[in-house]
Amino acid sequence: MNKGIETIAADNIRILAAAMVEKAKSGHPGGAMGGADFINILFTEFLNYDPSDMTWINRDRFFLDPGHMSPMLYATLSLAGFYSMEDLSNFRQWGSVTPGHPEVDVLRGVENTSGPLGQGHTMAVGAAIAERFLAERFGEWMSHKIYTYISDGGVQEEISQGAGRIAGFLGLSNLIMFFDSNDIQLSTDTDAVTKEDTAKKYEAWGWNVMTITGNDVDQIRQALKKANAEKEKPTLIIGKTIMGLGALTAAGENFERKCATHGMPLGEAGASFELSIKNLGGNPENPFVIFDEVKSLYEKRKTVLINSAAAKKAEMKEWETANAALAAKLNLFFSKNTPEFDFSAIAQKDNSATRAASSAVLAEFAGKVENMIVSSADLSNSDKTDGFLKKTRAFKKGDFSGSFLQAGVSELTMACLANGMALHGGVIPVCGTFFVFSDYMKPAVRLAVLMELPVKYVWTHDAFRVGEDGPTHQPVEQEAQIRLLEKLKNHKGHNSMLVLRPADANETTVAWKMALENNHTPTALILSRQNITNLPVEGNRYESALQAEKGAYIVSKPEGKPDVVLVASGSEVATLVEGAKLLKEKDNLKVQVVSVPSEGLFRSQSKEYQSGVLPVGIPRFGMTAGLPVTLEGLVGENGKIWGLESFGFSAPYTVLDKKLGFNGENVYNQVKEMLG
Repeated sequence: MNKGIETIAADNIRILAAAMVEKAKSGHPGGAMGGADFINILFTEFLNYDPSDMTWINRDRFFLDPGHMSPMLYATLSLAGFYSMEDLSNFRQWGSVTPGHPEVDVLRGVENTSGPLGQGHTMAVGAAIAERFLAERFGEWMSHKIYTYISDGGVQEEISQGAGRIAGFLGLSNLIMFFDSNDIQLSTDTDAVTKEDTAKKYEAWGWNVMTITGNDVDQIRQALKKANAEKEKPTLIIGKTIMGLGALTAAGENFERKCATHGMPLGEAGASFELSIKNLGGNPENPFVIFDEVKSLYEKRKTVLINSAAAKKAEMKEWETANAALAAKLNLFFSKNTPEFDFSAIAQKDNSATRAASSAVLAEFAGKVENMIVSSADLSNSDKTDGFLKKTRAFKKGDFSGSFLQAGVSELTMACLANGMALHGGVIPVCGTFFVFSDYMKPAVRLAVLMELPVKYVWTHDAFRVGEDGPTHQPVEQEAQIRLLEKLKNHKGHNSMLVLRPADANETTVAWKMALENNHTPTALILSRQNITNLPVEGNRYESALQAEKGAYIVSKPEGKPDVVLVASGSEVATLVEGAKLLKEKDNLKVQVVSVPSEGLFRSQSKEYQSGVLPVGIPRFGMTAGLPVTLEGLVGENGKIWGLESFGFSAPYTVLDKKLGFNGENVYNQVKEMLG
């Protein structure tokens, strides 16, 4: 039977994918072999980008959800000219550019880091929101499509509900998702774990749904045409594909639709690698080859893409000439430059909760930091992101003129959407919820850290002082967990996250300044529910709080050498100030009080600065509303830490402060005991 060029190209992808896994003796060939027909049609006929300018802002984006199908993506991108055969043959090896699960590499065509199932397609929803936000402001001339690819596992992950619900609710017709429905997953067939009607589920969320034979190129082509013509809804194309398409046994028998090929090389799964490659038209002795006719197909597509992008760039140039001010704004949005903003002009109320202080900053951002998108998981009136919302409006279907996303009760989804917005570019994503619910967000936060995305997290209700809501809502271990990401280095050798717990309203203003200026890692702001007494400051409070930009600074310094140094972050700093006053009044002790909003940033300062703030040889006492380990690196083994070693309790926070020893009197008693 004569094969068409589309099938030959797909077979080329299948051969390369299987060969990569076989050589590495590790990986997932079956799904890649089944999905090759769709991705080939997508890349050769529909996906618009500029091969000569991969960062072109108006390119279509392709987000892969099942990162284990990286062989399919790498193989396709090798046909497009972005990976060499040597790159593919070094799949999963030290120092290679083809890791086991894709890591964002826009210049090679990899738009997102994927691996944890469900997150990749949810990032695509975030990118689609960013595209609509920008097109609303600059015109439909810059509209483009967001394509994404999901597997059975991604559909099963709970996050798919949040992504599906929000995309349908907002009518993201720029979003096109292909569901590689091969009825096989890693350890079982899908019918061992689910009987749901996926099509009806997505239709209920407001999606345009089509079901096709996922290895039929004509059906794929027609489905993509219909999806591109859709104007009201996101589209789901359910492609019934064949796991391990083309695989044969050593006896030449069919070995398709086998669970084993999902997660191991063909030769280990029970198939014959050699006969499978021959069956697909390749040479098992030299499988890392691009067929001549396939090379020609992709070179022709490259020419078409470059010419098409050039025409669109010319259109953009005309728009820029006619709209100089808007063009300058668009350029700023996509630059790494921090928007100009006068933080010193923000008026903060004395002795306010840091969540309220954050709200005051967000209210000033609204309308001034024009590419900021703020979202909240149904808590905007509690996490005080409504300071921003009150000056704009929430997104709704067909209207992205506002700048707020009501994410609903879906913290992980919201965090993944923020990652997708950041990956798309042009916007500054902010998302808020209670700190205890950061537990729901950590998988997405971890990927934001890995991808070095400048997402801003607003985490409020930072301690047991949530009070009457009880231990389910009182974070104790969360700060210790998230601060580990300050200690973890990213692949560039930098602190992988900036974590800030400001001590009063003025530090909160500075914390937001640091967050806005941090465009190379995520930033967390950990904020109080209850009011906090302002730190004692002589002169301009904002100028004094700017010392927080070094991660830690001296709030109160005695004359001469201190007898003891007190260390904390957040509201506990004010408690230390109370204790220091008692130590001075009752025992004439010289006390140095230190605020440490970010230990990671502090440890990045010079040794001289660090020793000035925390002098060597001076006893230290730390107080934290979290686990004592939170301050161990600052206090040291010869000091003492007062923290929580159990969950909290349901009671008014003033009662909890007294019962749990978070007051000036207990600071006095603990320091006296420590000093003997």
